[in-house]
Parts: sequence; C-alpha cells; structure tokens
Amino acid sequence: MWPLTSISAQQASREAIESKRACRAEALKHAPEFSSEVHQKYLDATATQIVENIEARLWTASDVLEAYLARAVQAQQATNCFTEVFFDLAREDARKLDAEFAKTGRLKGTLHGVPISVKDQFDVKGFDSAVGYTQWADRPAQKDAAVVTMLRKAGAVIIAKTNIPQTLLAFESANPLWGRTLNPWSVAHTAGGSSGGEGAVIATDGAALGVGSDVGGSIRIPSGYCGIYALKPGQIRVSYEGTSSKRIAADGPNPGFEAVRAVAGPMGRSVADLERMARILFGERESVEGYYPAPVPYRDVTLPEKLRFGYYLNDGVVKGSPACHRAVLETVEALRKVGHECVEIDAPDAAQALRLFTGLTSADGYEKLTSPLGPDTRDPALFLVTLGPRLPNFVRAIAGWVLRNFVGDTKFASFLAHSRRKSVFQYYGLVADKLAFELRTRTALWSGGHRRRRTSAVPAVPHGGCDRLAPLACSTLLYNIVDSPVGVIPVTRVDATRDGLSEEWRAAPGNGSKILEGEIYGRGSKAGAYDARAMDGLPVGVQIIGQAWGDERLLAIMHIVDAALGPRGFGPGSWTPSRQNGRAKGGKGQ
Repeated sequence: MWPLTSISAQQASREAIESKRACRAEALKHAPEFSSEVHQKYLDATATQIVENIEARLWTASDVLEAYLARAVQAQQATNCFTEVFFDLAREDARKLDAEFAKTGRLKGTLHGVPISVKDQFDVKGFDSAVGYTQWADRPAQKDAAVVTMLRKAGAVIIAKTNIPQTLLAFESANPLWGRTLNPWSVAHTAGGSSGGEGAVIATDGAALGVGSDVGGSIRIPSGYCGIYALKPGQIRVSYEGTSSKRIAADGPNPGFEAVRAVAGPMGRSVADLERMARILFGERESVEGYYPAPVPYRDVTLPEKLRFGYYLNDGVVKGSPACHRAVLETVEALRKVGHECVEIDAPDAAQALRLFTGLTSADGYEKLTSPLGPDTRDPALFLVTLGPRLPNFVRAIAGWVLRNFVGDTKFASFLAHSRRKSVFQYYGLVADKLAFELRTRTALWSGGHRRRRTSAVPAVPHGGCDRLAPLACSTLLYNIVDSPVGVIPVTRVDATRDGLSEEWRAAPGNGSKILEGEIYGRGSKAGAYDARAMDGLPVGVQIIGQAWGDERLLAIMHIVDAALGPRGFGPGSWTPSRQNGRAKGGKGQ
C-alpha cells in the first residue's frame, strides 16, 4: 500500500501545481495591454501622490488600477512574482470607491484607490494561503487577515498575493507550487526572500505598495536586492492575525515559537508611502481574540536639527563586498554634507546572534517546519539551513573538530554546533542567553546616535546562492534578535568598473568565516558568488536601525537619509521590462 499511497500523493501534488498555475494564468488574462502613453503617468506616482490626484478629481481609482494591472502582467512575465491573482475583484472594489467618492466627495481613507499586493501568507477571503505547499492548495481563507481588513478600510485595492520560499525560512523565493521568483534587474539573480515576490512586484511598479513579513530579514533582504524601501517594525506594533502562522510558519518559526517573533511591515517605493501605511497599521486590532499588537497608535515625533549616526562596514561573519562598502560610505558622505555627524563604531556580535537564531529555530530539528512538505520536493535552499539537525551527533562533532583545527574556521564550526535538536532545558537556556544578548547589545548600540549599516554582505546573489550561503542573513536577523525597528533605503547600484575585488579591498581586514567568504569571494581558482560584472546594475541598499519602540522616529530619520542621498534612479517609474539584464523570454521562472 505504501508505494501506491506515495504515487497517489505525488500525482495529487502534480495536479495541484497544474491547476493553481492554470488559474493564475487565466486571471492574468483579465488585464489590459500595457500602454506607456496611457498608463505610465500612474506608475510614476507614489501611493501618496495617487491619493492626492484622486482627491483632486484628476484621476479615478479605476484608471489607476488599470495601469497597475497592465504593469502587473509584465511584472509576472519578468519575475514570476505572483501566487493568487484577483484582478476582477480589484476592479469591483475600485468601481465602488469611485461611485462613493462621486456621491460624497470624501475619500474612504488615506490609501483610497492605491493598488496593493500582499505576501502569500496573509489571508485574503476566498483565496488560498498555500505558501508554496501543494497540500495546502484549494483551502481558501474564510476571512481577510487583519492587515488586509485594515488596508481595505483605508481604501486600498488589493490586487494579488506574492511568492515566497518553501517553509519561508530562506532568502530565495522558490517552491514547487509556484516556481521561482526572479530579480527585476537580472534573471540570473534572486529577488530575495521570504518576501521576494513582494519585493519584485513593487520594484517593477506592479503594485504601488505592499505588505511583507520578517523574522530574520524577510522584508529587508528582498527590499535591498530589488531596490525598494521597507520597514521592519518592532515585534508588537502590527497585528499578525490571519496569517498562515495559524497552520505552521510565521515566516520561519513554528506556531507557539515565541523566542523571536515574526512581524508584518510595509514595502514600497518611497519613505512617505511606508509612513502612510504605518499610520494605518500601528497599534490597530481587528478582534479581541489576542492581546497583540500593543495598543499604541502612530506617534508623531520631532527630531533635532543635527543627528549623530553610527556605522560599520563588517560584521565579523562575512566581510562586506566592495559594492556594499561603497553604499555605506556614500551614505555617510551624503549625511556629513548636510551637517550630520557620522562615527564608525564596533559592529554588534552578529556571529552570536546567528548562533542564537540557529539554536532557537532548530530546537525541534525543524520537524514542525518541514512537516507540510509531504510529497513536495525539498527546495535546495533548505539544504544548509536544515543540515545540522540531520547529522548524527558524532558526525557533527567530527565536522566541528575538522573545521576548527584544520580549516581554522571556528565561527562556522560554532554555527554547525548550534544547529541541532535540543532538550527543553537547553532551549530555556538559549532563550535566557537571547534575552541577555538583547540587553547587552541594546546598551552598547544606544550609548549614542542612530545606527546604520548594509543590508547584506553582498548584493543579490545568483539563483541557488541561498543553498550554501544561508548565514548571510546574520546581517539582518541580528536586529530581530534584539528587536530593533529597521528601515531599508536603496542607495546605489553595482558598478562593474568600481566594485571589483581590488587588491586594496583584499588587504583590508574582515575577520569573517573562511568557509563563507570562500564561497562568496572565491578561493584559489574557484570563483565565488560575488561577481561585480555579472551583478552590474543590481541595487544596493542600507539598513537604518532604530531603538526599540522608536519606529516613528526611525521613519523620520529615513526621510532625512533619503533626502540627503538625493535623486539616484530608484522609486516609481525606475523599472521597465528592458532593464532586466539578460531577461529570458517569457521570464516565467521554474
């Protein structure tokens, strides 16, 4: 019976894939053909400008929507960013907005007529939240997630849901059900994850604004890779009701996993748009089922005229690439030119943050996380993430000894040692260590100034890079461990003539993991993942780190940093299909 059951399950999986992709293809047909003359002006507008033009009766919600639907089809063709698509329902919502506005002259809310996409894990009534699992297909949600409800109340028009990685614990968005999402600027590189589809559709102007989630960098990594703006709020500022976490993964950890909370946050094309969404979501509850988020609405802040920023270039795990160093230093220069103080500081202990994150998330050997895979093929991006718990203890011990004594990589050895099953006693100890680390790091960071750093050691890595470079997420997960609000701002693009691995860069200290740096920058005759020529034109962003409960202050600081950097080719209207280097015909992913 077992072989027959297995064959039956595999057949059901194949049928689910064919059926879901066919439904998506049919839904995408219900969009107009893109016309630059007709549609481009709407794509060139931020969400804030869209609302202003509708209020001034220059545009209608329906006209705006048609432009974004036309571009959304191009975005899907180029990047494979969508999962569930509901253009016809979006049209109905836009028509209702227009009729009500014509009748009353009042906007429904501060996002009136703004086309918005949401990450696949957020429930939209009548549609699946399968998050890439074929076994979860054809199980439509019974009601909207809390954030979806709040956005609709503010007048937003929800057009589609976006792609994610299998299990959501990877920074490359690929799964058997929907395929792989490509970077909007290069088909050879990832759009990031786990909010990778969201990053891709916003970068391509397929949606004016969106919602992602983050437990280890899942908002920030795709935003940095795709060249958009984003905010990872503090852990209890935005409701998480109505996500696939009710079934398993809240962007990685399991239901009941409280050591590092996943958060929902805005992803967009300007700081003003992020702030507009934050004002809607912060502190708002849609039910009394739980006691999160904290009932703290958006609070306006006043900043001093001159600010003090701290920055660092390397985190002690992976030496920052030339492109990422340049992005940080160009930001420093821009801030200094307008009178702010910038001081280089010692980096927080990202290696310890990674050890804690790995130790906490792997406590059950990732058994719960991977349990819904069923007949689905396990994505290679999970190989390194889930390797440790699968190794027998004696094999892990031998591998660690070899890494320490022969390879000379004590950091990678420590990461491997922490990736294993643990007793409840050991888990409690890790949680206590995490709380102590959080207090210690906050104290060190906030002895003066606001902090800023790169989003990752390298720009978007080639497809498959996550398979062996998962620890790159240490740059972002550090600030989940200490629960800091974090913003992402695009700064520059990789320049093949300026960002190669020069002798000067090689001579500069890094003190990172030998294994990881060898994989990224090459060793001997073997090339690494970082290739400035292949990455030419890819976006490079920085993280802006705020104090706990300082989300509003952080957004105000992001306005200042963005203004200091000035125009630099990001934001609405910066992407066209021709700008995706080497774009494959059809671009449908795998």
